[in-house]
Amino acid sequence: MSEQHEPHGHPGPPEQRGPHGAHGRSSSAGEKWRAFKDSPFFPASVLVLILAAAAGLFAGSYTYAMANPTPHNVPVGVVGKPHSSQEREKFVLGMEKALGSSLELRHFRTRDQAEQAVEAQQIFAIMRVEQPKGVELDVSSASGASVAQLFQQAGPQVGKKIDVPVQVRDLKPLNKGDPRGLAIFYISLAAVIIGFVGAIQLSVHARALNPPERIAFTVAYALLGGFVIAAVVDWGLHTLRLPFVQSWMILALTLFTSGMVFTMFNTLFGRWAMIPTWGLMVLLGNPSSGGAVSWPLLPSVLGEIGRWLPPGASVNAQHTAVYFPDHQLIQPYLVLAAWALVSCTVFWIWRHRHPGGRAPRAAGGPAHAAAPGG
Repeated sequence: MSEQHEPHGHPGPPEQRGPHGAHGRSSSAGEKWRAFKDSPFFPASVLVLILAAAAGLFAGSYTYAMANPTPHNVPVGVVGKPHSSQEREKFVLGMEKALGSSLELRHFRTRDQAEQAVEAQQIFAIMRVEQPKGVELDVSSASGASVAQLFQQAGPQVGKKIDVPVQVRDLKPLNKGDPRGLAIFYISLAAVIIGFVGAIQLSVHARALNPPERIAFTVAYALLGGFVIAAVVDWGLHTLRLPFVQSWMILALTLFTSGMVFTMFNTLFGRWAMIPTWGLMVLLGNPSSGGAVSWPLLPSVLGEIGRWLPPGASVNAQHTAVYFPDHQLIQPYLVLAAWALVSCTVFWIWRHRHPGGRAPRAAGGPAHAAAPGG
């Protein structure tokens, strides 16, 4: 039987064209992009870029807030009328030049009134220039350790330049176990971080929890975590003398609020919830909290918004509870409660969008292990 050959210039049947027929043609750019987007390499690549950006933003936000603290209109109490107003003027101008900032002078008739203003956290220092011995400068480390340190350094130097003796005293010293005043910042930071990490772990390892159960377990780890933090810092390390129950409740509220903030974002943004949570609580909230650097020394924008975010509210509430128990502030508690309430409300209203939970139990049949994730 003779072989038949196709005439030159005429291709064979379709299945004989090329090595694999239709599969032999190259994919278009759109098809390659769709294949990449549907593969596990797409979210992994996005995460690489996000983590790199987060690393830079994390370093930048803390460096911007804390590397070079500069005073901004520090409120200072002035007591009485000096024998020589020129003497006080020289000292004030010298302090402003040394600090690179203006002092916001608030006049009080008596020393007791000025000390009450310190207790109410309205001023950071008291200045009195009416005695022959020179200037009395009373600072309050408990009001802001970084501000007090700047005043303690600048006061004697300015007095020496204008030939006026300056006596510095600390009205409200810090606890002996916390000479730099950072312990409150650290325990609040622990509550913020563990708060949303706990919510992340619930979403991964207890995905099948229904909304009421998820809120209940967030309350549970908030209460237990707050107790452990307070016990370690006070009873274990003796770093701070805490008003234990009040500090415990502040830490528990911080843990719960932080956990519910992540749960809210998880409901709204699914697997990318960590981005807004990290941005709000860590990149923005912690550097502006006033815990590591007092608010008058922060860049003005951070100093204004910090107290309205959960980390700043937690630091403020804890700071007042420890050092100013007779002048409690309601604002930080309202801020934490408002964030917790808004987060719970958003989660509850759009709970059907949350990637966790169990499917409803069918009549007479077993419940499904978990609802389909989003």
